[in-house]
Amino acid sequence: MSLISNFTINIYSILVLIILYVQYSKHLDREYFHNKLFIQIIRITFLMLIFDILGRFDGNPSTINSLFNQVGNYMLFLLSPTIPILWLSYVHFQIYQDESRTKKLMKPLFILIMINFVFLNLSQLYGWFYYINSQNIYYRGPFYFLPASLPFIFIFGTSIFILINKNLIAKKHYLPLLLFALPPLIGTILQLVFYGISFVLNGMVLSILIVQINIQNKNIFTDYLTGLNNRKRLDMYMKEKMESASIGRTFSAVMVDIDEFKVINDEFGHDAGDKALKIFANILTTSLRSNDFIARFGGDEFYIIMDISDEVGLLDVVNRIKTSLKRYNEISGEAYKLNCSMGYAIYDCKSNMSVGDFQKYIDSLMYEDKKTRKNIKVPLLILNKE
Repeated sequence: MSLISNFTINIYSILVLIILYVQYSKHLDREYFHNKLFIQIIRITFLMLIFDILGRFDGNPSTINSLFNQVGNYMLFLLSPTIPILWLSYVHFQIYQDESRTKKLMKPLFILIMINFVFLNLSQLYGWFYYINSQNIYYRGPFYFLPASLPFIFIFGTSIFILINKNLIAKKHYLPLLLFALPPLIGTILQLVFYGISFVLNGMVLSILIVQINIQNKNIFTDYLTGLNNRKRLDMYMKEKMESASIGRTFSAVMVDIDEFKVINDEFGHDAGDKALKIFANILTTSLRSNDFIARFGGDEFYIIMDISDEVGLLDVVNRIKTSLKRYNEISGEAYKLNCSMGYAIYDCKSNMSVGDFQKYIDSLMYEDKKTRKNIKVPLLILNKE
């Protein structure tokens, strides 16, 4: 592949990654581990595309071409194991959703990067992986197949890992995760068989797009713990509902707060608290219609938005949630009981309230409900440690 051809296709891939990164970063929740891993995959791919261009400057040994060629190829071999390791870590986290467990996996894997670093530097002396002659021409070394096949093995192995753990992966994520391997694997085979062809990184860009469209874009507006909409999506959705509201055709909102949730965390641990949040989210989901909007506002607070314009319909939903909670507490067998306080109202399109104003109003109603429940000594939490 000529320098011009390589430059053209790589620049196109670089521009795709820049657009993707800029758009993605606007909505990125950086506290989520899978987002951090995905961003690193984008960054490393971006760098490798640049180094791939530099590594094509063969010939003209007395010019800056020599420096470009040396730096480009060295960095390509140095970074080549990184993306497959990050991808395996990303998939591992998608399956187990346990950051500490995935980090434990990553530590020994990154030892491979250090081993690669050592042998790459020795290769500069002995030409094991590659060498550049006095005419500034790049040649594959006798052990080129080792660093070249390592990413192939990792990506193939990750695909097997996905297949084995199919039942632990969300159905909507399974196929995109499996398809990730296809473009770079085809590029790897072509690069191993046909000297001078390099489509691996361009295939990686296509794989990144597959994951971005089918997983990451959806996760941007999803609370990772409960699977509900997150606060960012809530604010956007509520604004849309306000703009479309009219007399006789408005909406209702309910704010729900789990009572004494801190006690669950303190008495039974954060794992129990996370489980309680998931259970509570499921109770809300099963208590409502499929077209009702549910979001986790933050912590132990949830929001429900419904196309209900009358008080009777709104109270019916509130009572349905209370009934579902009561039924769960009767049969759950957990050492704690789930109860909640609620604030709810029908949006008045004449009020000209902003999203923030309406949320503050509902929040105040929820705290009034919580105060009332405490004053009449409603049992907010029943602990059973037997």
